[in-house]
Amino acid sequence: MATESVVARNAADVGESTNTAAAVGQNAVLRNTYRLLSMTLGFSALTAAGAVALQVPHPGLLITLGGYFGLLFLTNYLRNSAWGLVSVFALTGFMGFTLGPILSAYLSLANGPALVGTAMGVTAITFLGLSTYARTSAAPNMLRFGTFLFVGVLVAFCLALAAVFLDLPALSVAVSGLFVLLMCGLIMYETQNIVSGGETNYIMATVTLFVAIFNLFSSLLHILGFLGGDDG
Repeated sequence: MATESVVARNAADVGESTNTAAAVGQNAVLRNTYRLLSMTLGFSALTAAGAVALQVPHPGLLITLGGYFGLLFLTNYLRNSAWGLVSVFALTGFMGFTLGPILSAYLSLANGPALVGTAMGVTAITFLGLSTYARTSAAPNMLRFGTFLFVGVLVAFCLALAAVFLDLPALSVAVSGLFVLLMCGLIMYETQNIVSGGETNYIMATVTLFVAIFNLFSSLLHILGFLGGDDG
């Protein structure tokens, strides 16, 4: 009986140690993700500001999509090496650079600075609020909706392309609204995915959250521009 008791206590200790180690690992991934995310957001802001200052023209849809998906696949391929850090900065810097011409167009409006500032403020508050809420016990389990979010983003992307090629401003604004909802869900999903141990690579976690923030900001800017009298 004494031997069984000792074995039981040892098993409990091992289980507790394992859970503690897992929790520490998850917290480390979350910390590293937020640290890298803040740096990539800053770098992206610098490249966007540079594009605005130099009045760089928009590279076009094909170059934008080709550069984005090419760098995204490269980052995924290099995610477990030091070169993955170089790739993620290249990806986020490129995305900021392509955002620059769009910001220039909005900043040229009479109320452009206010629109951009509002979109930035709402994006920041939304991200901080959702990422905090997602880690509470009151938050819904967003991990159940991973497939739904993936399909939703794919459908929204196809609709966005259709709005561009068919020149349908109303559809474009509706898609921006859909993207806002999907990106909010994606922020909560990825945060819970990191906390639960489903995502252990902080480079890919950073990419997911960065893309969500980027699309959230650009979609809010488009909606605010439309409501402000500009169809974007």
